Amino acid sequence: MKKQIVWAAILVLCLSAAAQTAKEKTGAGGASREVVESKDAPKAIGPYSQAIKAGEFVFCAGQIALDPATGQLVTGDIAAQTERVLKNLSAVLAAAGTDLDHAVKTTVFLKNISDFSAMNEVYGRFFKTAPPARSTVAVAQLPRDALIEIEVVAVLPAK
Repeated sequence: MKKQIVWAAILVLCLSAAAQTAKEKTGAGGASREVVESKDAPKAIGPYSQAIKAGEFVFCAGQIALDPATGQLVTGDIAAQTERVLKNLSAVLAAAGTDLDHAVKTTVFLKNISDFSAMNEVYGRFFKTAPPARSTVAVAQLPRDALIEIEVVAVLPAK
């Protein structure tokens, strides 16, 4: 009888540990949530993640034109900064298992709305077919005095 009680106690402890591990991976509400980090994109410059995988979606934090190797803002005009931002986002999405072709929504923040046309030209090279829905807004200022910030929501490819 004592052996049965001991085995029952061990079983309860194992099940509790498994349930706790599952809860940590999925979060309190049971939905899947995973932090994404790419070494090929700039590290976050604050208390946030580069991206979060949640279910079949990837939510990328806004990226500015930081060089991943130096952590410094790239020099140049809106075209140069837009290209660097989209390369950074591509690296984050790759770490999550998806890419810009699977983007469903982007939000572009411009320091100067007069840069819209030049930004749009570079942006179009990264989204050639079936571009995602997009909002573009002018803002008073961006971190590190960047000219542009872009955030992306993408889906994970079908398995």
